[in-house]
Amino acid sequence: MSAPERVNALKNRRARVESPAVTIDASGSDALVLANLPLIGYHVNSVLGRVPAYVSRAELASAGALALVKAARAYDPETGVPFERYAALRIRGALIDELRGMDWLSRGARRRARQVAEVSDELTSHLGRVPTKSELAEALGVGEDSVDTARGDADVRLLSIEGFGPEVHDVVVDTAPGPEATVLASEKLRYLSAGVASLPERLRYIVEELFFHDRPVVELAEELGVTHSRISQLRSEALTLLRDGMNASLEPSLVPQAERPDGVAERRRRAYFAQVAAQAAASARTSTAASVPTQRTAVHDDVVFASMGMDRVAAC
Repeated sequence: MSAPERVNALKNRRARVESPAVTIDASGSDALVLANLPLIGYHVNSVLGRVPAYVSRAELASAGALALVKAARAYDPETGVPFERYAALRIRGALIDELRGMDWLSRGARRRARQVAEVSDELTSHLGRVPTKSELAEALGVGEDSVDTARGDADVRLLSIEGFGPEVHDVVVDTAPGPEATVLASEKLRYLSAGVASLPERLRYIVEELFFHDRPVVELAEELGVTHSRISQLRSEALTLLRDGMNASLEPSLVPQAERPDGVAERRRRAYFAQVAAQAAASARTSTAASVPTQRTAVHDDVVFASMGMDRVAAC
């Protein structure tokens, strides 16, 4: 045998001595689990008889089964304790932990609710009737508000919506605007503000007084020295120009074509459209994180558009 072969043989022999093969026989723990499966059902039934009906039997059984498996793997026969007793302790502990995990109340709140129930039962037995709230508070040495709080905590239940069937998913719908709708509403509101600010002075004054300050047409007509019909005419002109100015940037296909594209009126309209777009872009650049729209902003948009007789989707 050559020198390299002798070295390799020595290494292999040393490795076999230092790292003997270890095999794990799980048949013993498996046999313990199979032989004691009825313990799970026994303790789960015992617990279910003392807890509210909304507690899930399946979840308790799952926790008990896991505890039984862990008990079988950790059991040492040399302690002299029967496995059934050892496993029962582990299973009951696991069920108690599972119940505590299901309970949304703290231990203190649960203890106070249980104390109120016990005192109420004692007073009912002593008085022969259900005690009043003031009698309960006096017996407990607390205020009536504390009795109401303890009773309220005991009555509240935390349930999964999936436990009521698939039809509830169609009834309980979140109607709040999503992120995309909120961003779009913010953009439309920015163009609306720019459109109002870019209106000719007389039209802008009429729009602001009528829609932002809720002034009556009669009062505004007297101030400007015109008739009611003239105010209505100017209002319609302002709203039409405002709608087209917004749509020129947001929905160009909704802007009607002018009969005389080269006329003076059309050139003024185009200049107004450009001014609205420029002012809205400048407003977007100067906006900060503090001005991110919220749900309240979206609701405010609906009020503004509705007050101006415009649909926020169709008009914009």
